[in-house]
Amino acid sequence: MSTSMNTRQTVFRFAGLSAAFALVVAACGTPDDADGDTPSPSTSDAASSSAVPTTTPADPEVTAAVGVLPEGPSALQTQSADEFPEPLVDPSEIISGGPPPDGIPPIEDPVFVDVADALDLLPAAEPVVALEINGDARAYPVRILIWHEIVNDTVGDVPVSVTYCPLCNSAVSYRREVRGVETTFGTSGSLFASALVMYDRATESLWTHFDGRAVVGVLAGDQLEAIPSPLLAWEEFRTTYPDGLVLDPDATGFSRRYGSNPYLGYDDPETVPFLFRGVPDGRAQAKQRVVGVTHNDEGAAYSIEFVSGGVAKATNTQLGGDDLVILWKAGQATALESGEISGGRDVGSVGVFRAQVDGETLTFVAEGERFLDEQTRSEWLLSGEAVDGPLAGSRLERINHLDTFWFAWATYQPGTALVGTS
Repeated sequence: MSTSMNTRQTVFRFAGLSAAFALVVAACGTPDDADGDTPSPSTSDAASSSAVPTTTPADPEVTAAVGVLPEGPSALQTQSADEFPEPLVDPSEIISGGPPPDGIPPIEDPVFVDVADALDLLPAAEPVVALEINGDARAYPVRILIWHEIVNDTVGDVPVSVTYCPLCNSAVSYRREVRGVETTFGTSGSLFASALVMYDRATESLWTHFDGRAVVGVLAGDQLEAIPSPLLAWEEFRTTYPDGLVLDPDATGFSRRYGSNPYLGYDDPETVPFLFRGVPDGRAQAKQRVVGVTHNDEGAAYSIEFVSGGVAKATNTQLGGDDLVILWKAGQATALESGEISGGRDVGSVGVFRAQVDGETLTFVAEGERFLDEQTRSEWLLSGEAVDGPLAGSRLERINHLDTFWFAWATYQPGTALVGTS
């Protein structure tokens, strides 16, 4: 590696540390904070600490309901206890990111506004996390999630936690139930492989946001049910779901600089992830953007360059013994590059689907901004719904995917195929 590259990485590493710790201080403030502009703490003190501060005790009634004694140990208080099952990861690799538990405060009582009444609430290219359950479609602006990381909500009568990790550039939603008991999730203040570590308020076990596994604590080994929640441009969401809802930035209960990006310059493939330990998979740059897909126990990561192009692109592929299609459409800004979230470069929006309708396999193409299947020439939206032609009204089965950085995907899905890089 050249001297100039080393210097560049050092500069961006310092910038990433400074931005992250500035965010920590801002996020740890009270709802009455004016703007969160507070001097950041020493990076060396926080980065070297592996202790996880304690927080309020787990709810005794809920804890008892999942079969754990209320007086039992908490993974937030200690990451090694005789009563815990074998951890799924080395607890020493779960390190403090700076804030205490819930120092980056989740949104607990989300307030929404109708999309029809909020068409200009966000710039058209700004990213939102899109979640639709039982006909209930909601948008969670990344301008909010970048400061809060978790929204505990109920969508289509299903209790969910919508999560976003800016350090690994990923949005994942889960049914917020453990062993059949509804709970909520908080931010632990710790990171594993530069990714958000959550905790459940039933037992205070630690969970990795990226794959929804309890990795340390009394529930180690449990798995949350993931629900597809792609990142979409606000314009794409409001067009696709005109009767949907959007999380209101003016009603979070906190005062934050929503719309600004505290991770200035972080979305740069030539820079290193914040507090990442270990050696990233060398098949691609650590912060190469990828579309990560697992299907029928087979995984693959597709580089964003491979699945994108022009104003729209359809990539037909096979995974897990099925024919899939990856639809990409221009128009979404990366939240992690510019000082303003809407000012980032265009990385586009992605949908991944099983390419079958009524048992017939379809092959997709993009013509301008339109997605068409070659078999019937029906027109499809990025949401996987046919809106014109013989198949109008049909819906493709959505396959869960992650828009993320390569280092994160390779950490949690080691050895999977990487498609579209030299």
